[in-house]
Amino acid sequence: MKRSLATLVKAGACVAALSLVLTNPASADPNNINPIPGINGWNGLPQLPGPTRAVFQMTGMDSPNQTEKVNMLGTDLGIMWDDGGGRMLTAFGDSAGLGMPNLFAGSWWAWSSNMLFRSTTKDPAQGIHFDSVVPNPLPSPKIPGVEISLIPTAGISSGGTQYMSMMSVREWGAHGKWSTNFSTLAASGDGGQTWTQLPTTRRANVDGYENFQQNAFVKHDGFIYRYGTPAGRDNPGFISRAAEPEIADIDAYEYWDGTAWKRDVRAAAPIVGGVAEQSVMWNEHLGRFVMLTTDPFNSVVLRTAPAPEGPWSEPRVLIAAPELPTAYAPMIFPYQTGSDLYFLLTVHSQYNVLLMRTPL
Repeated sequence: MKRSLATLVKAGACVAALSLVLTNPASADPNNINPIPGINGWNGLPQLPGPTRAVFQMTGMDSPNQTEKVNMLGTDLGIMWDDGGGRMLTAFGDSAGLGMPNLFAGSWWAWSSNMLFRSTTKDPAQGIHFDSVVPNPLPSPKIPGVEISLIPTAGISSGGTQYMSMMSVREWGAHGKWSTNFSTLAASGDGGQTWTQLPTTRRANVDGYENFQQNAFVKHDGFIYRYGTPAGRDNPGFISRAAEPEIADIDAYEYWDGTAWKRDVRAAAPIVGGVAEQSVMWNEHLGRFVMLTTDPFNSVVLRTAPAPEGPWSEPRVLIAAPELPTAYAPMIFPYQTGSDLYFLLTVHSQYNVLLMRTPL
């Protein structure tokens, strides 16, 4: 694919790309990014020494999906779920494009807080190809100290409605930490085309709800299980659940206290420690639930458990931090793929998302 540096210079992107300094692996601030291939030092997929492999570039100018055509040069996350009709939705977080720079927030890039793509790919062995896009369905004012971003952390379909769990980020911090105003559900009744926040589902960053600012969803035995962590990385992980029809009723949730389910959010006890963005799914091949996250050292790790609440196994390292130092947010492909596990992974040094495969 040809790239016109003249076009990038005209838009101010080249200035940004050359002036930005890559941050440490645990950095949270997406402003300090460089998604321009070649200039950011990346050429092709990373070659890893272990059994985990990078198989496809999902986003950016080097991707067959050509997301730059919808002004998404760089992005992160990639939360996937089935829409209930056999089509996959994928939600990305802060996405960098060209246009009016967000100088007030300290960035040369034009930012969207979230992007949503559709796909019918069921076999990801040759990559995941997008069919359509919903750009920035839940805009954010992007004002530091008010709301710098509104970011998806989980998605699920229930009763013909699509739900995303969103976190309202007040400001970015250092070393993998950031501050949130609240987490909330947003809903779509038209297959993800239009979205509305549900204010009655807001969990302010206080009174026990601080442990559910970032989330992951799993359906099991008539319940929707909602995993949670405080804002940022290297935190304890918690779990709650509600009957599936009551997903949007904040008062219907129960919280695991280590031995039983309780109605009081303050009773929630950690089920895992030292986790960041989480993704959880039942795995037919293993006959166990699988959790992906990164650990305090920034390695990508896998845990398993016989039940949604655990007990969760010790972490198995899939990608050691020195092998891909700026990787984060491993997100599981939602369809079963036998003895292989596919997941999306963000690499901050190129600020784009890769499709990975690891043997179970």
